[in-house]
Amino acid sequence: MAQEADLDLVEVAPESKPPVAKIMDYGKFKYEAAQKAKEARRNQANTILKEVRFRLKIDDHDYETKRKRAIGFLGQGDKVKAMILFRGREQSRPEQGVRLLQRFAEDVSEFGSVEHTPLIDGRNMVMVIGPLKSKTDAKAEQNAKRNAAKEAARGARVAEPATSRVDASTSSAQRLVETKPAAKAPAAKAPAAKAAPAKAPATKAAAAKAPAAKPAAAKAPAAAAKPAAAKAPAKPKTEKPAE
Repeated sequence: MAQEADLDLVEVAPESKPPVAKIMDYGKFKYEAAQKAKEARRNQANTILKEVRFRLKIDDHDYETKRKRAIGFLGQGDKVKAMILFRGREQSRPEQGVRLLQRFAEDVSEFGSVEHTPLIDGRNMVMVIGPLKSKTDAKAEQNAKRNAAKEAARGARVAEPATSRVDASTSSAQRLVETKPAAKAPAAKAPAAKAAPAKAPATKAAAAKAPAAKPAAAKAPAAAAKPAAAKAPAKPKTEKPAE
């Protein structure tokens, strides 16, 4: 049957009695199994302990920065370890450190709860705050936001060609409107350019009169040559002496 359907006979549960086999495409089965394993690794809950450090005389601006950072860690499903570093005589005032940590726990109570109350660890005081959301839920929310962002970007790409076509059509129409007056301007100057050759007949008339003067010049040498021939002296006749 598998050969007739051009598929593979895959043993799905070899340990069961009797073993179970299915007719399927083995390449597709391996691809789907790899995708499921990849998705499971992505959503795997690996809780990490993040650390936020304070000083006993911390400034308000620095305190807000530390608080926002801790809220970000708790939102990702990680635990936060709040630590106060004592210096010098500050070790004799642990009650101030307790008040600071309690204030910090109240400010982040919307995102996490106290798991370990403040304890003195050497020169430091430590308190651990656990997230209200599990790591898997935080990962699922991040994946949902990522997919929504991808879908929005894809929709924007699909909508871009229509808007670009409209802009291109409007720009081409504007170009046609702008170029039409410029095309009519050379046509108005064309008659002035044609009027210049009207003076050409005058030059042709002068050129026609010029050949008429040439025959007079040609006859002049002939008239001058005739008197010269008439005035030529006759040769004297030499008489032979009588013998």
